[in-house]
Amino acid sequence: MVGKGANMGEPGTGTFAEALGRIPSGLFVLTARDGSSGRETGMLASWVQQCSFDPPLVSAAVRAGRYVLDWLADGAPFVVNVIPEGGKALIAHFGKGFEPDEPAFEGLDVRRDGDAPPVLLAAHAYLLCRVERRVEAGDHVLVVGRVAAGELLHHGGPIVHVRKNGLRY
Repeated sequence: MVGKGANMGEPGTGTFAEALGRIPSGLFVLTARDGSSGRETGMLASWVQQCSFDPPLVSAAVRAGRYVLDWLADGAPFVVNVIPEGGKALIAHFGKGFEPDEPAFEGLDVRRDGDAPPVLLAAHAYLLCRVERRVEAGDHVLVVGRVAAGELLHHGGPIVHVRKNGLRY
């Protein structure tokens, strides 16, 4: 069994937390809308992954206890906005987090379609999803969404994120 500070390699090669942090991911802004009040928000997310081809599904890990989970009930729409390379302004904007009544999209170019949450026009790409199921996973909840639509908005590539430590953001 590997303990919190256990070192699996040669002395001085680092801990399992450092190794865990080296699993690369993207950076994303998950946007959501509260169906009952019409409030909208966005949150920075790094644990988003395609998890099925047929039907096309993605999973997004959201820290347990975040208010946005109340908005992500079965069938609720959410948008995964893929942050582009060089998208530091989006990271800074959404990295601070927002309270439920705080305007999350002030000063940003967005597109709103029907009941869908905002699409960030500065994103590399986006996926419009509807919640299929939720699964508790440790200190996070995996929100699995069926992809309903999406678009590549800008050429280039997505940002790739690697953490120094796999036990914290």
